[in-house]
Amino acid sequence: MYSVVIVEDDAMIAELNRRYVEKDGRFGPVHSFAAPRPALDWLHRHPADLVILDFYMPQMNGLEFLRAVRAAGIASDVIMITAANDAATVEALTRLGIVDYLVKPFAYERFCRALDSFCRRRSAVSGGSLDQNALDSLLHDAAPAALPKGMQAQTLEHIAGCLRRAGRPLTGEEIAAEAGLSAVTVRRYMAYLVEQRMAAGEMDYSTGGRPCLVYHMLR
Repeated sequence: MYSVVIVEDDAMIAELNRRYVEKDGRFGPVHSFAAPRPALDWLHRHPADLVILDFYMPQMNGLEFLRAVRAAGIASDVIMITAANDAATVEALTRLGIVDYLVKPFAYERFCRALDSFCRRRSAVSGGSLDQNALDSLLHDAAPAALPKGMQAQTLEHIAGCLRRAGRPLTGEEIAAEAGLSAVTVRRYMAYLVEQRMAAGEMDYSTGGRPCLVYHMLR
């Protein structure tokens, strides 16, 4: 599991971010700080895989915090969540190696995509040598191919999010009930996710009765 540090001075937003992270079984534990200096002191003593960072904070802003983190040799990846979206700030933060940049307000599905981007990068660099396709995806975060006709990106994200939050393999019928969609619709979207190697399906023989197909997310 990946450890996470949240640095956010708004208690409500910090709690929301914590809940979002804790819904994803790939992450934990989660540590929250309401000010940057205590967070920086903690990071000096404890390694963390990911920092979810606000920009406008007392003591120092997110850019100053990130510069201090890098100057200290702290290698944690960073997802920036803020209302600051001017080009100069975005460029400065990008040069310091942030994984993603979310502008408030954002949807839960967009937050999940940021976590997925982090996990893809970590998975890629832990796998040894990389071919050109893997390098392109890692360095340029290549956009996925256009969806087949009749499929909607929002529905795809919704179905994937339901399966991801479950934390266990689900049948198509269970996903449909969780997503509030028809089983036919879910089967079509799950077939696409499996084809794109974003999910996997396998037969479950543990029920003692008729085996059933269950799905789980790969990323």
